[in-house]
Amino acid sequence: MSTKPLFVAAAVLQKNELVFIAQRKEGKHLAGYWEFPGGKIELDESPQTCLVREFQEEFSIEISVGEFIADYLFHYQEKTVRLISYFASHVSGNILLNDHQDFKWVTVSELKSFKLAPADVEIVDHLLARES
Repeated sequence: MSTKPLFVAAAVLQKNELVFIAQRKEGKHLAGYWEFPGGKIELDESPQTCLVREFQEEFSIEISVGEFIADYLFHYQEKTVRLISYFASHVSGNILLNDHQDFKWVTVSELKSFKLAPADVEIVDHLLARES
């Protein structure tokens, strides 16, 4: 296992009382799992800039990145990920699935019923704690 973590950003896109999740495409790592979208932070890129770029690439939409949620390490069998998450809001554009097979707008309480990417489960815990 690589000892150097992969830096990844994820966004909890909000609309009214709902949050956006996307399902990973077949043939990809964790295919079929649902996730808070984002991606690998490039060299000399902030997590916020990464999220704006990733949402443009993956969904053809512009987002505004807001409040910080959490920053933690998650250990997959083959790699370690440092996941930095933020709230975000939709600015413009219609969602197109360029890199996922499905998406849904769900309530925070509904998130536990989805097969989420393991690293994203802690984000759900943070969201549920905020609601209680």
